[in-house]
Amino acid sequence: MWDKLKAHHEAVATRRIESLFEADDTRAEAFSVEALSMRFDFSKTNIDAAGLGLLIELLDETGVAARREAMFTGEPINETEGRAVLHTALRNLDGGPVHVAGTDVMPGVHEGLSRMEAFAADVRSGAFRGAGGAITDVINIGIGGSDLGPAMGYRALSPYADGPRCHFVSNVDPGDIAEVLRTCDPKTTLVIVASKTFTTIETMTNARTAKAWMSEAVDEPARQFAALSSATDKTGAFGIAEDRVFGFEDWVGGRYSMWGPIGLSLMIAIGPEAFRAFLRGGQAMDRHFRAAEWSENMPALLALTGLWHNQICGYATRAVLPYDNRLGRLPAYLQQLEMESNGKRVSMDGHALTQDSGPVVWGEPGTNGQHAFYQLIHQGTRVVPCEFMIAAEGHEPELHHQHQLLIANCLAQSEALMKGRSLDEAREKVADKFEGDELERQAAHRVFPGNRPSVTLAYPKLTPEMLGQIVALYEHRVFVEGAVLGINSYDQWGVELGKELATALQPIVEGKEDATGKDGSTAALVTFLKANGA
Repeated sequence: MWDKLKAHHEAVATRRIESLFEADDTRAEAFSVEALSMRFDFSKTNIDAAGLGLLIELLDETGVAARREAMFTGEPINETEGRAVLHTALRNLDGGPVHVAGTDVMPGVHEGLSRMEAFAADVRSGAFRGAGGAITDVINIGIGGSDLGPAMGYRALSPYADGPRCHFVSNVDPGDIAEVLRTCDPKTTLVIVASKTFTTIETMTNARTAKAWMSEAVDEPARQFAALSSATDKTGAFGIAEDRVFGFEDWVGGRYSMWGPIGLSLMIAIGPEAFRAFLRGGQAMDRHFRAAEWSENMPALLALTGLWHNQICGYATRAVLPYDNRLGRLPAYLQQLEMESNGKRVSMDGHALTQDSGPVVWGEPGTNGQHAFYQLIHQGTRVVPCEFMIAAEGHEPELHHQHQLLIANCLAQSEALMKGRSLDEAREKVADKFEGDELERQAAHRVFPGNRPSVTLAYPKLTPEMLGQIVALYEHRVFVEGAVLGINSYDQWGVELGKELATALQPIVEGKEDATGKDGSTAALVTFLKANGA
């Protein structure tokens, strides 16, 4: 099927996307899908009916439906680690039992959620207090999935945040935690340490720094700590009581974990009711993904456009461009979700991939990006498929006219990427200012090649439920792309080597060992940094 798709692409590669609309006035409807009050439009791509048919055949040929069912029913599809992949169970609020190795995991999920809700309610109401009174600030210390999800969600749902202020520390760079601690009162601060094993070096280093900071003003600093971890022996040794430890199973991967205990800071900020709405949004997308035919299945169609652009067209990156400033951290969240999941080089059987794996994912909110990197997207030599997001309504009704300007900018960018500007049109723009060779030179600078693909996800308003739908949509997109490529999207061995080498380098940097055995570059850099204060 890959060969058929590539042959089809070669046959249509020079075709203008705009011509597809000229040939079919129903194209916008035929290449869009609406589900759960969202509209996904992929009509501004070079995918035609024949190409879409081949892509759907690819889903069937690679057994995506069976693998989807295996995921939802708790089979160990993370084969390199022998684990189930059940982040969907964390938002399965009323969907019945889910079994792992013959045991229904849902009672444990519901109990964990109830414990989170009770603690969050106590913090929000003031029943849980710090040494100086009610909690005013929450510091979430984690890294990767233990940071990106709740940090993204907190910013996205800021209109609903009526609890304590939340801060997020992830980097072992001391500047990260120092800047946060400077803004908080240790007597009214709750610190949440998010590490499943309670051994993540960056997280635990920051946790010890926060504990030392708090101990200067609080007699029992550990009492103002909570842990999101399954290592109760280590959390106990740190001084955190069991009633403030919230564990999660090994069938929840870090970058898929904000639906459970990793989302505790978000729950404290927006309240248990709004957090449940977030979970229900994810559950609704799960049900759509599991039941809808491929031709109407939003996650599948989003994945197929990604596969078309990356594996078939050879476009190596994709830009995520939310025209919603509160989704400013979503590109970074999706960067980890997609690149850590599908940035692999071998298939499930350990053999080298015959297709490229996942693309480079990046982006920023509009309209900021228009004054930064859009220049390259419009006129650069490489094609960058764009994924736009836009809400019909903002949270500031008194500024509705400004939101309409935001919408106009979003839709204009996708239109401009498709249409471009020809040399003749460029000449006409400057014909009153230049002539002859200078006219040609100036006009050339104003040509936009166009024919650059984009998709758009439109939705009514960014609510907790809508954010849940969006995050789950992208999770299932990652699943589909990984299943088609035959890779394990749920391990991340690529992060291990650097960690091991950092552990070995630390005593060298500290001067406790010499650099014998290190390459010349690394040894010389250590020498330079130590000579300058390291």
